Amino acid sequence: MKKLKIPHALTLLFVIILLVSALTHIIPAGKFERVLMEGRNRVIPNSYGVIQSTPVSFFDIFKAIPLGFKTAVNIIFIVLAGGIMFGIMEKTQAIENAAGTLVKKLGNERRYLIVFLITFFYGFLGIFVGYEHNIAMVPLAAVLSIAIGGDLILAAGISVAAITVGFGLSPINPYTVGIGHKIAELPLFSGAALRTILCLLALGILALYNIQYLKKISNNPDKSLGKGLDENGIKLSKSISEYTITRDNYLVLFIFLIGLGVILWGVFQHNWYFIELSAVFLMIAIASGLVSRMNPTVFSETVLESVAKAAPGAFMVGFATTIKVLMDMSNISDTISFEMSNLLQGLPQYFAAVGMSISQGVINLFIPSGSGQALATLPVMIPLGEVLGLTRQTTILAFQIGDGVTNLVNPTLGGLIAMLSMCRVPLNRWFKFILPLVMIILVLSWTILTIATLINY
Repeated sequence: MKKLKIPHALTLLFVIILLVSALTHIIPAGKFERVLMEGRNRVIPNSYGVIQSTPVSFFDIFKAIPLGFKTAVNIIFIVLAGGIMFGIMEKTQAIENAAGTLVKKLGNERRYLIVFLITFFYGFLGIFVGYEHNIAMVPLAAVLSIAIGGDLILAAGISVAAITVGFGLSPINPYTVGIGHKIAELPLFSGAALRTILCLLALGILALYNIQYLKKISNNPDKSLGKGLDENGIKLSKSISEYTITRDNYLVLFIFLIGLGVILWGVFQHNWYFIELSAVFLMIAIASGLVSRMNPTVFSETVLESVAKAAPGAFMVGFATTIKVLMDMSNISDTISFEMSNLLQGLPQYFAAVGMSISQGVINLFIPSGSGQALATLPVMIPLGEVLGLTRQTTILAFQIGDGVTNLVNPTLGGLIAMLSMCRVPLNRWFKFILPLVMIILVLSWTILTIATLINY
């Protein structure tokens, strides 16, 4: 039996762009009325109305591509800035020496323990720090993965997947659970115990999944999904026993940690986002070059080499954002939300909760922003859930599962594309690796969701 071949990431996204363009000619345009509350536009329930259709033309499809890049310019630049920072730090050998020394001290025989612990470490970053805020940490996983005999796919598994699962199923996610609780008029982050159990179980399954993958490729390197990916500047240049950390390396790592501290302070105290984070990344790069006494010409050449390596990922971010632009042009996002909610009516109570999470997963493709999706769908889904016999807490859990788990395979999610690009992992390879895990976590999540329905959570 011939294996299913997933097309190249660029081809896959272009097919989705064409599909969405076709849907704009089939799905009628519609809008919910919205009201501004606490600086955010919230949907008014039962306010959906059909408006004049604005299907995209053949020319609009290609016009949407540069508009997508314009919309995603902040994400595109943070990919480039992150690439520059990592490129300079890699040139100083600080990251390589730190990873090699860590493996030497722990012992390569403990590499499975390292994978387990690092998966949870990145998962906790997702839970407590956020999503795109962790982009600077992703390349470190690439170096560590190669050092313990893994590949770039494993690097994405222990970093990108863990951050995504941790953030998506976080019991204190401010963008999904926080906004959901405000809309549902529930105490903020109430019911955290069940969500914590789900999040930790999902991270545990991911850690074991990563360990199993490392065992598989260790026993048979031909089974590596990362074969042929560019490991230049990431793989170790000498044997583990030779590694040590120099004074300059410590200075570079110290600057990096200080930069992360500044980022966390800015994010939580001043609501920093992509522009501010990009600025800090560039400052870290320059400071790392200075303390390591890097030649200005070498520094400049390294910057351009790093941009060249980061460019494909940056391009994919802009290209993926084309889909959002097409949705905005055609005004079909609200129609999709309205029709998906209508499909749930009449379902038995236990199927309704699972069906709600599935519908949110579908909507997530068209509205990849967690907060945007919450504001667009929860004012509709919460009253519907009560009609179906679901508590408001269960409805929000269903929403979180639908949004959070499908983020692992959402090609329209700019943050996912950006972080995968930091590991140099294309979407088609990523899908081959992560799809089985997505199904496992969905089954776990739906089991928890059924329990929530049974106990009137």
